Amino acid sequence: MAKYESSVQQVNAPVERVYAVLSNLEKLRPMLEVAQNNEMLKEKIRGAGQDPAMLEKLKDVTLTADRISFPAPMVGEVALTIIEREQDRCVKFETEKSPIEANLWIQVLPVTDLTSKMRITLKADLNPMIKMMVGSKLEKGIDDFAKMLSQIPYNFI
Repeated sequence: MAKYESSVQQVNAPVERVYAVLSNLEKLRPMLEVAQNNEMLKEKIRGAGQDPAMLEKLKDVTLTADRISFPAPMVGEVALTIIEREQDRCVKFETEKSPIEANLWIQVLPVTDLTSKMRITLKADLNPMIKMMVGSKLEKGIDDFAKMLSQIPYNFI
């Protein structure tokens, strides 16, 4: 299995708040709904040279407490299901309905009473040819995902 790790990201929320949100995916629903119509976010996306129409795709994301699923081009629906929770430490996911068997860990540790740090690890069963084609993209994607998760306003969810 190929292993990809994000850099460690600082989070401006206590570990208990971060874990409470990431261990119950339904808590992300209001944030997804707000993001779809957020003009400031659309401008930021435009400024990064991206198409803000991508926010429309958020309406296709399905959330339950234990599962997130979304459509993926040329693949169909891809889902991540929580398979293990370690209180205030880690949430482990497994792919479901995916062409690639993979596990994802979101590890969270306290730094102070008000801040924490996070790292994401992905282990994916990739054949050598696929690994050559997508390995660097997965590495960057995991790091970008960790950065995005570190910016969530956990104290207000």
